[in-house]
Amino acid sequence: MYNKTRNIDSAFRHIKAFSIVVIICCFLLCGIVLYKSYEQSARVQDKIYILSGDQAVMAFAFSRKDNLPVEAKSHVKLFHEYFFTLDPDDKVIDANLSKALYMADGSAKAQYDNLRETGYYSNIIAGNISQQIIIDSVRVDFNVTPYAFHCKATIKIIRPNSIVTRNLVTQGFLRTVSRSDNNPHGFLIEKWETVDNKDIKTESR
Repeated sequence: MYNKTRNIDSAFRHIKAFSIVVIICCFLLCGIVLYKSYEQSARVQDKIYILSGDQAVMAFAFSRKDNLPVEAKSHVKLFHEYFFTLDPDDKVIDANLSKALYMADGSAKAQYDNLRETGYYSNIIAGNISQQIIIDSVRVDFNVTPYAFHCKATIKIIRPNSIVTRNLVTQGFLRTVSRSDNNPHGFLIEKWETVDNKDIKTESR
């Protein structure tokens, strides 16, 4: 009788220990499943699907710091392209300059006003002149805010009888602002100035 009682006691202890192990394993399994689910959910949220025609193209979301150099340089390039790309059409000129002025402060507006007062845009329209810009390089210093930038470019002024190639060097600062449809990169160009703008060569057409 005593042995039977001891066997039942031992069996009960084994069942109890086994039950505890099973419960701990269940908790561990639930924890792993929850962690993996959260990890997968976070990974999915970093993916964006863009519909291009009849195909879904996957894109990935990154923090702004990851793309800061690319976006800053792109902002400077786009501003210069809008500001200096001109054709003998007042609507084209106004559209391009309107986009450029959203990307910069009053220093760009002052240069625009100065060119307008001297009849620069009127001469482009009257002379059937086109102006194109080729960005050679953009350097941005990200060590201190606002970020100082230095842009080197070449301008081609296409007249009916000649093509003038002109050197262009500008500099200024980039301040971080809110993104918008008019300013998708979220930067504002400040204290913008032209350092050099000399003719390199003139070719006959």
